[in-house]
Amino acid sequence: MLIGMKDPQKILVIKLRAIGDVILATPVLENLRHAFSQAQIDFLTEKSCAQIVAGHPALNEILILDRQEPGAGRKLIRQVRARRYAIVLDLFGNPRSALLTRLSGAPRRVGFRFRIRRYAYNVIVEPRGDRVHEVEFNLDALRALEIPIVTRKLFVAVDAGSENFAARFWRENALENRLVIGLNASGGWYTKRWPLEAFAQLGSRLQRELNAVVLLLWGPGEYDDVKTIARMMQQPPLLAPSTNLKQLAALLARLALLVSNDSGPLHLAAAMGTRVAGIYGPTRPDLQGPWGEGHEIAVKTGLSCLGCNGVTCKIVTHDCMKKLPVEAVWEAALKCFARLQQP
Repeated sequence: MLIGMKDPQKILVIKLRAIGDVILATPVLENLRHAFSQAQIDFLTEKSCAQIVAGHPALNEILILDRQEPGAGRKLIRQVRARRYAIVLDLFGNPRSALLTRLSGAPRRVGFRFRIRRYAYNVIVEPRGDRVHEVEFNLDALRALEIPIVTRKLFVAVDAGSENFAARFWRENALENRLVIGLNASGGWYTKRWPLEAFAQLGSRLQRELNAVVLLLWGPGEYDDVKTIARMMQQPPLLAPSTNLKQLAALLARLALLVSNDSGPLHLAAAMGTRVAGIYGPTRPDLQGPWGEGHEIAVKTGLSCLGCNGVTCKIVTHDCMKKLPVEAVWEAALKCFARLQQP
């Protein structure tokens, strides 16, 4: 491990965004803490993702990049250099994070062999993002330093206030001893989003055939979508309250099942130990699917363009989502539900 170098006193991990990607980087933190119990381990991310790693027991401090703040980049470079990190691990690998890593002054700068950005690092990792799940991709940065992998488990800490928030919502809506299934129609790219009408049809079937309480989840800018789904359903669903990420995590942990597009809430549910029926099209579930056991995936089979990773649909028709039948997602949800019934 770290041949020719003493145990590092300070380590910085960089994963700027997005919510799901930051969640899938959390196994790195526990492995670092296991290897270096006395080190200061910090995490750098953007403001929108900071709550994901807040309270993580492996971390000492969270550094936040606020891209809206004038001069934030220069200020952050000075801050990082002043801390004199022994190791900086750039798990993000975009030009901003690569430059920050290069200018950090760290003796060990770990990053992936991405185009010109590879010159920012002196420990260069061959990227396997097209072959292994993102969790393993992130752990490759530790393997390059010969750090043992002792866990692959996702972890998001939930504070008592958020737990109480979820408990109160459950109590006020008489959800104890009810089968509560969440639907999440969000997705960072429009290409990841299954039609709202399809979610409504699925939700009605869950109510009708499983006697489930359907909870519609939403985040910033998505409330109109869940209202549209609710209007199209045969029976009124329950709409989640406005939440921050910690409160959302506490709600997700109480669900029997989440049916979701590939998105931050999908990965957050998996981190909280909730079964997920994931809806996939432009992204590959073997690379970015819900991590852990007991999850199921629904895809529109027979399309040559599946897994295109496109933020726009190159064939325009968006067939991977628009032609994915409700029956396929229903079957994935049923398989998850059946596992819940097993002793």
